[in-house]
Amino acid sequence: MTDTGTAPNTPSVVERTRTIAAGAPVVAVHFLGRIAALVLGEEAVLLVPDKGDEQRLSLHGGGILSAASDGVSAITGGDDGKVFSTDAKGESRLIATDSKRRWIDQVAAGPDGAVAWSAGKTAFVQAGKGEPKSLDVPSTVGGLAFAHKGVRVAIAHYSGVTMWFPNAQAAPEVLEWKGSHHHVAFSPNGQFLVTAMQESALHGWRVVDAKHMRMSGYSARVRSFAWTAGGKWLATSGSEQLVLWPFQGKDGPMGKQPKMFAAFAVRVTAVACHPKQEVVAVGYADGTVLLVRTDDGAEVLGKKPGEGPVSALGWDAAGTLLAFGTEAGEAGVIDLG
Repeated sequence: MTDTGTAPNTPSVVERTRTIAAGAPVVAVHFLGRIAALVLGEEAVLLVPDKGDEQRLSLHGGGILSAASDGVSAITGGDDGKVFSTDAKGESRLIATDSKRRWIDQVAAGPDGAVAWSAGKTAFVQAGKGEPKSLDVPSTVGGLAFAHKGVRVAIAHYSGVTMWFPNAQAAPEVLEWKGSHHHVAFSPNGQFLVTAMQESALHGWRVVDAKHMRMSGYSARVRSFAWTAGGKWLATSGSEQLVLWPFQGKDGPMGKQPKMFAAFAVRVTAVACHPKQEVVAVGYADGTVLLVRTDDGAEVLGKKPGEGPVSALGWDAAGTLLAFGTEAGEAGVIDLG
């Protein structure tokens, strides 16, 4: 194991952890109320209540490639061409099967039960119980995100992002920037849109006028980012420390430098922001998890180093439960209540 340099006197909540034998790499973690939904790399979703037995649900006929949640259901897409929705009771329903049996590369959960998914160059949106609508974009879809109000969807792909209102007749709007765009997200106030690129950088736009913002300086591709409570900061992986970009003003991070906390000898691989407090859960390549306060960088140890990189982190809506998973199948839920 790598010595990541955690100070000997760092406060710890490791003893509050319920350990879970996931049995497979954990690709995503979502909470359905107080039940942790661990999405595994092969076939299954593992539901872990705060009390009682775990429930393992075999859904997909192969690998699970994508996952999202609205807090009520976990949406998963697999290489079997299927999209499933699973609720806290363990009841799953098939949302869609791709007509060409293509891989479901991306999924997203939106307001009022809306779901989006992609296969190849085609993005699909289904609002509530309505029929799905589709849109083809120039290249394979790299990421999907719903705006927080209304059914507007951002579709990341090569050369930029397509902004689509599935229920409107108007042509989609394209925000252009050369390169391959992946994970995409709107800021909580809807004023900004950010993508993680194939190169070691983020790119953003101010939605009202499409003004560009570029966030670079990473040692690796950014595979995880999240907005802090209220959207003041964008927390990111991709460096040997937690990087926080400021989004408090109308210009976002333009012309500003990021904050950097929790410097380690290994790279940050996953981040998840507390839903109410200015705290970020930070996962590292050696399996360590830290809780970092954004105003002063104070650290609390959540998980000691383990067998594989942290691949998933997630908070419940109250911010009292934190779940983690690793590429080696280590997993747990920390009760911070």
